[in-house]
Amino acid sequence: MSDSSVRAYFGTDGIRGPVGQSPITPDFMLRLGHAVGRVLKKADPHPTVLVGKDTRISGYMIESALEAGFASAGVDVLLTGPLPTPGVAYMTRALRLSLGVVISASHNPFSDNGIKFFSARGEKLPDAWERQVEAALALPPEWVDSAGLGKARRLDDARGRYIEFCKGSVSSDLALKGLKIVVDGANGAAYHVAPDVFHELGAEVIAIGCSPNGTNINAGFGATSPAALVAAVKEHGADYGVALDGDADRLQMVDGVGRLYNGDELLYLLAADRLSLGAPLPGVVGTLMTNMAVELALQERGVELVRAKVGDRYVLEELTARGWQLGGEGSGHLLALDKHTTGDGIVSALMVLEAVSRQKRSMAELLAEVTLFPQTLINVRLQDGADWKTNARLADVRDTVTRELGKEGRILIRPSGTEPLVRVMVEARDAAVAQSCAERLAQTLRD
Repeated sequence: MSDSSVRAYFGTDGIRGPVGQSPITPDFMLRLGHAVGRVLKKADPHPTVLVGKDTRISGYMIESALEAGFASAGVDVLLTGPLPTPGVAYMTRALRLSLGVVISASHNPFSDNGIKFFSARGEKLPDAWERQVEAALALPPEWVDSAGLGKARRLDDARGRYIEFCKGSVSSDLALKGLKIVVDGANGAAYHVAPDVFHELGAEVIAIGCSPNGTNINAGFGATSPAALVAAVKEHGADYGVALDGDADRLQMVDGVGRLYNGDELLYLLAADRLSLGAPLPGVVGTLMTNMAVELALQERGVELVRAKVGDRYVLEELTARGWQLGGEGSGHLLALDKHTTGDGIVSALMVLEAVSRQKRSMAELLAEVTLFPQTLINVRLQDGADWKTNARLADVRDTVTRELGKEGRILIRPSGTEPLVRVMVEARDAAVAQSCAERLAQTLRD
């Protein structure tokens, strides 16, 4: 289980925050590289790490500071330049390296940045490893002597190797010839990768959000701003649209009529495709936020949905513990562990296109039995010292609302991981019911 309360710097997905404010400063990044290097050297006297990044202007500063920190601990560094997060995970595993490092704040604006790490197997690292790094950060540095310093070099073929990996993740029978696909790279790490993958598989590609300038990542483009993709699909008469986020581990898709599909729907589509092939599917892992309609539709087909905490790393932990393969989040993080060790927006899009091609049915037809329940989410800012978990009045209202919803809805009340907020979410078949129930719970919290 996670115990994030004892970690000073790491959140649910690495370390992240505004550039220029602690800990996203060059002095901290130097210390972080040094501390991670010391942890690595406990297991390997000559570790090598891979460092990739997205397109934020701050990536240059952080990359240099991390490189110095690693070198000072006697760790060699391979630098890929801009590369999607799942590309870093793949290359770390393929090159048998000690660690993969991604400089990215994912879907956040360019003014933020962050760091996340992958193991030698290309998997997100557990909380226990992060606690080791934080313990090392608290120690005075131990600089290695000149002869023991780490070296750094550029890895020039990482982009091409990752493109081949993406293409090889689906059947060699999949050809996209005759399809027109809009590819939105969010002006992020996949800007020079995603269009080439779809083009090399035969599609006519219209690239949008693929002109990064250091400050426009996720700005009006990408999986978190899908209106640009919907508009482009309609404008160009495209068959599909694919939107990634800034580090390309999230996916949203659009069909030829401009309908947008989120991660929950795509997760169900992939599960249904596996069932149609007769493949074993003992269960699927979602999160606390996964739409109830997906859970009910999977139940109808005899497939259990297990809910992990919000965050793709917790989906991965649950999949690994159960020996399952398929999971994901509504945000578009989709995991298929027989394809990749982490969420990969490009690979996920190819799997969806392969399912549609194989079954000769549209995305809408494949999702005919899934109508997402409306969700109402209200953020409540708490007064200092307020303890909502022991609020007896809230417990009473929650019990009442739970009885009213029955099997036609559910409640989720959880603290924000980054702000002094409590998030109240109510899901119901009827949008008005979800709204009124959420407002009752939120008002009880405020009172």
